[in-house]
Amino acid sequence: MALTARTLASGPGWSVRDVVCTSGPHDRPYEERHDCVAIGAVMEGTFQYRTTTGAALLGPGSLLLGDHGAAFECGHDHSTGDRCLAFSLAPELMETVAGAVPGARRAMFAAPHLPPLASLVPLLAQAEAARDGGDPAEIEEVALCLAGAVASTLAGIHQPAARASARDERRISEALRRIEAEAAEALSLADLARGAATSPYHFLRTFRQAIGMTPYQFVLHTRLTRAAARLLRSDEPVSAIAFDAGFGDLSTFNRRFRRLMGCTPGDYRASRRPAGARATPVVTR
Repeated sequence: MALTARTLASGPGWSVRDVVCTSGPHDRPYEERHDCVAIGAVMEGTFQYRTTTGAALLGPGSLLLGDHGAAFECGHDHSTGDRCLAFSLAPELMETVAGAVPGARRAMFAAPHLPPLASLVPLLAQAEAARDGGDPAEIEEVALCLAGAVASTLAGIHQPAARASARDERRISEALRRIEAEAAEALSLADLARGAATSPYHFLRTFRQAIGMTPYQFVLHTRLTRAAARLLRSDEPVSAIAFDAGFGDLSTFNRRFRRLMGCTPGDYRASRRPAGARATPVVTR
């Protein structure tokens, strides 16, 4: 597999890498083994992940989960390339994290992934900003917070969702790529279904089955995650960020942002950015 990994930060029992893969449909996956507890935050692209606890199609906002010592495969049957933040934790550290989470009885993962979840957007936005900022202390904090959030979320999951067919998975993967590239544009359910060569209802049902949310919810998830990360790493006006993210007016952006994050964009920027942090220029996607 054509893969590059840059270590962002590491410490006793943990490390975080920025992993970019350029493999495509013509590259055959091969079996690997997790040498630690693995949590992979998908930032760009799509791919198939198979491990001992199941299989899933992963796209932006999804979390890859892997137990220490578990065999796994990653494949790109429907597209080329992805980018992830790979959080690696020693089993003993993950045990400590899980032991502090009410309802999490063990550190082992009961599912191969977590779908894009609204509750994880603040952490993923912070992770993306930390990746670009390069502050080891902030990256360590994000790693531990994300491990705790995964343990807490899995404690409330009882049954994994059914998996979509291979044909529908391909259609959904293409739709995810389109949303990733055109999230700021007007994307209707009819347009996405037409691009997938299926009926709107069938597309809606299978998309939700595979991804864990509706296409509309995923578009909003993508827009808000990007906007939150941009708030943390730049001093650009909130209005400019809102319009670039695809929101037609500032009031709508503020309302949706506050509903998801629990605070206004301005308060989020002020409270989440480390004291004395310098903003960096942002290149829009």
